[in-house]
Amino acid sequence: MPEATEQIRILAVDDTALFRQSVAQLIDKQDDLSVIGEAENGLEAVRKANELKPDLVVMDVEMPVMDGVEATRLIREQVPGVKVVMLTVSEADEHLFEAIRFGAQGYLLKDLRPEELFDLIRAVMRNEAALSPSIAGRLLGQIRDGTPVAEIQDAEAEGPALTPRELEVLRLVADGLSNKEIAAKLFITEGTVKNHVHNALEKLQLENRTQAAAYIVRKGLGGSSGT
Repeated sequence: MPEATEQIRILAVDDTALFRQSVAQLIDKQDDLSVIGEAENGLEAVRKANELKPDLVVMDVEMPVMDGVEATRLIREQVPGVKVVMLTVSEADEHLFEAIRFGAQGYLLKDLRPEELFDLIRAVMRNEAALSPSIAGRLLGQIRDGTPVAEIQDAEAEGPALTPRELEVLRLVADGLSNKEIAAKLFITEGTVKNHVHNALEKLQLENRTQAAAYIVRKGLGGSSGT
């Protein structure tokens, strides 16, 4: 018999029951994705994340009782292994920076196609950032304009400096490349890329690739990366 596909266990959170249940049903049709619970507000999401220990939470932003941003902060504190992807109706969402600061690995518009959502969930589980293109453009644009993104540590003042290869890899992360694409571009293995990203995040005291990309842009460290 063929081996069963290892499933990504998901908690779906949204105060609109029809939307939440529709998303859950679509996700459950994927062989490698499974919705193990639902919540209708942030407070319930925190409780269920502690109880169910999902791999990933798909989190609405605007909800009663407790919004998705505060719920993300609490979940990342209480169940740090859980990844969070935010869903929003508008690319102009004022909570974008705050959610990233609290550790959200993705920030997506609700009008994306189901296949895009599935692919981005899988990308997050590979420790890649997941941002809708318009949101990514807004994020980087506001960073360039000097909008504070988060209380990101200044690596030039604190902690060890990045190696040239770590900086090269983070520049490509900021360009939106996946680990596989970076490996091909730099002629190194995907595992080596993962190690460089992991080491760089630790040195910079950042939580995920989205924060790393923001750091590169904020510091003006971008630019063409060669071998």
